[in-house]
Amino acid sequence: MRHTCIAVFSIALSVLIGSAAPALSQTAPYAGEQHRAIKSLSPQDVDDLIEGRGMGLAKAAELNSHPGPSHSLEFGEALNLSPQQREALEASKAQMTDRAQALGQEIVALERELDTAFARRMIDHATLADLTGRIATKQSSLRAVHLTAHLKTVALLTPDQVRCYDALRGYGGANPRQTGHQHDKH
Repeated sequence: MRHTCIAVFSIALSVLIGSAAPALSQTAPYAGEQHRAIKSLSPQDVDDLIEGRGMGLAKAAELNSHPGPSHSLEFGEALNLSPQQREALEASKAQMTDRAQALGQEIVALERELDTAFARRMIDHATLADLTGRIATKQSSLRAVHLTAHLKTVALLTPDQVRCYDALRGYGGANPRQTGHQHDKH
C-alpha cells in the first residue's frame, strides 16, 4: 500500500510539474531576450537589417507573381534571361541592396537609441513618440525599397518567365519546364 501511495504521489507530482512548464513559458515568452544588445531585435534581425535582406517585407509582391531581382538572377538560367535582362536585374538588385542596407543601419541605430532610453529610464512621451515615429518611417521606407525592386523585376520579365519563376519558387501548380522556355542545356 505504501508503495502504491508513493507511486500515485510521484505520478501526480509529475503531472503537476509537467503542466506547470507550459504555463510558465506562456507567462514569460520573452525570457532570455533581456540579454540581447537591442531588446526588440534578435541577432538575426540585426544582421538581416544591416545586410539589407528582404526579411519577408516583399511577400505581397512575391506571392502575387511579382518576382524579385535576387531570386530571378538565381534562376537566371532556368528563366532563360537575356544579357539585357540580367544586366538590368543586377543593377536593380544592387540599388535595392544599397538602399536597404542604409535604411537597415538607420533602423538598428534608432532601435538601439530606444532601447537605451528605456534602459537608462530617460524616456518620456515626447521621446517615445519621436523615436517610434522615426522607426516606423524607416521601416516603411525599407519595405517600399524591397517592393519597388519587385515592381521593376516584373516589368523586366516576360509573362512566361514570371510563370516559370512562380513554379520554381513553389507558388504555382505548373511545371516550370512547361512555360515555353528551353531550360535544359542538352
